[in-house]
Amino acid sequence: MTAMNAQLASDPQALCRAWETTSDEAIVARLLCGETALFEVLMRRHNQRLFRAARAIVRNDDEAEDVMQEAYVQAYANLAHFEGRSRFATWLTRIAVHEALARVRKRRPRADLDSEPVQSTMPSPEAEVANQELARVLEPMVDALPEAFRAVFVLRAVEGLSAAESGECLGIPEETVRTRFFRARRILQLQLQRQLLESVPTLYEFHLRRCDRIVDAVFARIGYSRA
Repeated sequence: MTAMNAQLASDPQALCRAWETTSDEAIVARLLCGETALFEVLMRRHNQRLFRAARAIVRNDDEAEDVMQEAYVQAYANLAHFEGRSRFATWLTRIAVHEALARVRKRRPRADLDSEPVQSTMPSPEAEVANQELARVLEPMVDALPEAFRAVFVLRAVEGLSAAESGECLGIPEETVRTRFFRARRILQLQLQRQLLESVPTLYEFHLRRCDRIVDAVFARIGYSRA
């Protein structure tokens, strides 16, 4: 470890800032020369990406962290085999994705080929909560629909009436009900899509405390101490 890196090792943010303009590949080259402290720069640089990739597959925060640790340990052990055919970030993410997929495959129950799966007709508690949350999001959107569309949507989608029944209730032709119901759903779909796209950048946020935990755990596993 160089004198500068030894001094910066106790201040992770300063260490990352000192190397922020250095490419991953250049840092890998220095790691291979024995500057283990610089592995922290790579971990903190790619923690959020790896967490989101793993979390999307295993669907559990704690297991996603386990996947990250294993991916980093594997990457560190195989740095000498990184040939630069793809970007280091891509190589690292691929390791995490493979690890996450392997875990999912291991925990997936074996299919019984002699019987068809039995699907429960009762929603799980989690599904009920999700439905309630979605309903809270939808209510103001439905309220904002034009009155003619809103009435049709509520009768058709909420109350479950047929187009003919809804038309009879509203005193309008069945074809008009179909048209208004289609337009109401389209309006809601566009609004939900817009809200979803606005929320996507905040998915699986990777906070500093989690970042510190991953770095410390990986260093412990590879036998490196900042001291």
